[in-house]
Amino acid sequence: MYEATFEITDDGGYTLATEETAASLELWCNDHCDLLHIRGPDTEAVVDRVEHLVGVRERLDRPEEVLLITDDCLRRHDTNAIEAYLVRNDCLLLPPLRYERGAKVCRVLALDSGSLTDLYRELVADGTFVDVLSKRHVNVVSEDAPLSPSSLLPDLSPRQYDVLQLAVEDGYYEIPRGTTTEAIADRLGVSRRTAEEHLRRAENKLIDTVFEHLRGRGRGQSQ
Repeated sequence: MYEATFEITDDGGYTLATEETAASLELWCNDHCDLLHIRGPDTEAVVDRVEHLVGVRERLDRPEEVLLITDDCLRRHDTNAIEAYLVRNDCLLLPPLRYERGAKVCRVLALDSGSLTDLYRELVADGTFVDVLSKRHVNVVSEDAPLSPSSLLPDLSPRQYDVLQLAVEDGYYEIPRGTTTEAIADRLGVSRRTAEEHLRRAENKLIDTVFEHLRGRGRGQSQ
């Protein structure tokens, strides 16, 4: 079997809703309705798009995330739905379908590599911009989806995120360092010790998330 991850940029589905927001959306299709998980600081803009396209039957709110059950299935309203392409090329979609940064990310499975190639060529022939994020031979289908930017920082507090963002932007991780924790602390108006504590906690969470994603792949394996 072969597995590929395609990032598709078009104006269908919820791509436009995530294009100018920091929100991401995961979709599980159930034929008669969809289950949606929306995360990020701009969830309401995406919810409005969902309401307009397919309607909302149930809603559960949590801090910076929303779970929705829709009135209808998106496939009936999206002229660029990936499912029709999958059927024609003997491929399967591995859910969830993910929307983020104005694109949809599809994890696809096929029995032979040629089916994935044919799928790619048909999408491109129809004028769709497709970026192949990964393609590999697999013996089993893993439950985890490919690592995405939105899943890298699942549990950072606002202060941890601010410290990490400044550290990256100001060159703290460059060689040689472009800044110090003391300078970062001054910009945030906190003590150096506080800044360092927030930074270490953010780094630990980030490393734990990445390593957990890689743990089952074994040494030397790649996408």
